Amino acid sequence: MIILGLDHGQRRIGVAVSDPLEIAAHGLETIEADGKGSELDRIAEVVDERRVELIVVGMPLSMDGSIGPQARKVLGFIKRLRGRLPGVPVETTDERLTSARAHRALSREGVGISERAERVDRMSAQLILTRYLKRRAPRCRDV
Repeated sequence: MIILGLDHGQRRIGVAVSDPLEIAAHGLETIEADGKGSELDRIAEVVDERRVELIVVGMPLSMDGSIGPQARKVLGFIKRLRGRLPGVPVETTDERLTSARAHRALSREGVGISERAERVDRMSAQLILTRYLKRRAPRCRDV
């Protein structure tokens, strides 16, 4: 199954996609969010192009696990996304600290601040999807 991972931000949406075996997540692109729906159109195009069967959106929970203002915005985005793509299930996964991890990783790679701003959303989406895939993977047992 191909799974799409999304990191919803105020200005940009990071996009990542899984391989068909659901082993790895790959950063795909960053979509500018204009608030007029063009971001939903682009996500729909990616879903069609990649034959996506499931979308996972990072949920920015507060550190205590509660739903704060940013998480409420993401819930609104998910509602619009489900309306635009009614045949594709949408799930959420905890995304706490993924942006911080992405910033640190890009900094270690020597990526400058201006370029880092462009790449952090895509990497965050990749981290969100990787976390989801690990949680979803069947556990191997010793035989």
